[in-house]
Amino acid sequence: MNGQYLLHMRVTTCFVVLTLFSGCATTGRISDGDPFEGFNRGAYNFNKSIDKHLFNPIAEVYDALLPKVVNEGVNNIFSNMNDISVIANEILQFKIGQAFSDLARFVLNSSLGLAGFFDVSTKMGLAKHREDFGQSLARWGFDSGPFLVIPLLGPTTLRNATSLIVDGVLLSPTTYIRDTGYSSGLMALQYIDFKADLLSTSELLGIAAVDEYGFLKSVFLQYRDNLVYDRGEDDIPEVESTDFDSYD
Repeated sequence: MNGQYLLHMRVTTCFVVLTLFSGCATTGRISDGDPFEGFNRGAYNFNKSIDKHLFNPIAEVYDALLPKVVNEGVNNIFSNMNDISVIANEILQFKIGQAFSDLARFVLNSSLGLAGFFDVSTKMGLAKHREDFGQSLARWGFDSGPFLVIPLLGPTTLRNATSLIVDGVLLSPTTYIRDTGYSSGLMALQYIDFKADLLSTSELLGIAAVDEYGFLKSVFLQYRDNLVYDRGEDDIPEVESTDFDSYD
């Protein structure tokens, strides 16, 4: 199985997921501004259940076995890979100065930082930025569309779900690795690392709200709004800083 076939399969899967959501617009309980609520609540409960019985135990073992420096290094590697799509979207949004800054960041981390394992760029004053295709569409005037909860992936919006294809597939380095086993292993590691980062946030979510779904939706939409309008980190609720970056 070559890289082109893997790319085709991943793009096709994403299109199927988005098509299924489009067909769910008239199903389930409908509330103002949340036409997919019935489906979303079911997807949220599914994600919560599978996290509790499968992914959280795996993530806990992963956290326990991995030394802190290695855990941080793995996070840094995936963050460095993500800078490729960040730079592309900065160009699409005409943030040229920021794109050059992040390009320098990527080059330094990829070389001096040993493929991104060490985040030397931040220590040199080159801040990490968050840009994705959903934000690019927002800059071009596209509405966010309804809130969605995708099985296994979590919260997003119809506009931001395009990032699954553009950022998560077309601009992801793992897509173009010809060795399918190696590519799949990297994606699995990234997902487990992502789940490990969410462990404390999942506990906080259960404590913070009676209606967890409503709380999740409110906080996520505020988070996305902050990103689109380039509000500072101080304007983003702390619960979101770990919970939603990986969904973008």
